[in-house]
Amino acid sequence: MPKDDVRKLAMKFDLPNKDRKDSQGICFLGKIKFSEFVARQIGEMEGIILEAETGDFLGTHQGFWFYTIGQRQGLRLSGGPWYVVEKDVKYNVVFVSRNYFSFDKRRRLFRVGSLRWLSGLPPGESGQLQCKVRHGPGFYNCSVAIEPDQDSSEDVAIVHLSADDQGLAAGQFAAFYQGKTCIGSGVILESWDDQGFPVCERALELARIEDKSKLGKPVKIEVKPETCTTEMVQNDGAELHEGLINSQVCVKS
Repeated sequence: MPKDDVRKLAMKFDLPNKDRKDSQGICFLGKIKFSEFVARQIGEMEGIILEAETGDFLGTHQGFWFYTIGQRQGLRLSGGPWYVVEKDVKYNVVFVSRNYFSFDKRRRLFRVGSLRWLSGLPPGESGQLQCKVRHGPGFYNCSVAIEPDQDSSEDVAIVHLSADDQGLAAGQFAAFYQGKTCIGSGVILESWDDQGFPVCERALELARIEDKSKLGKPVKIEVKPETCTTEMVQNDGAELHEGLINSQVCVKS
């Protein structure tokens, strides 16, 4: 049932919570921010934020697990807007870009694992299915083909959407519907033709450096699109080999 209809019923029956504001967090956590909940359960570990296209060291974060692909809020970086485009789980590095939506991230074919069907059985081949991949009102018509996973005993589903989606990312849930009835869900493993965001070699090399103090101070970028200039920037205290310390900087005139 849509939330608007629920609110109308709450008003009709004069329920005590009829005027309560919509929750922007996870309702069962209570009055606690999602980031605070994750910090309590997983902890924090400082890592670095690098620009995907240049490898510029932009700042630090408290753990890659606080960020999702496409996230914009909470980065606290100047010169944005910045978007999370990739994560290096091994080295706890978050890659960001200001050009997330200029890169062709549109996909309509992906694999889903950890399948859970409410009836206990996958849907038959006949009948129209719908798929929802994120919050919001939008649904896609889709086809679902079940096949065994070569790496485990569980099945995976190959999902083909009726239209391209801009923000598919591994780890997101996909929910499947028949009409208004949710029949199951799964976790997106990868988009079928997933190329990832093009992270430059310099950024990948910097991500693997064990002593991150060699990066020096973060580069501060101020942006005014009309007057963007390129200049050479020497990071304070950097002891990296030649070719890793030049940056493109946009400055206000």
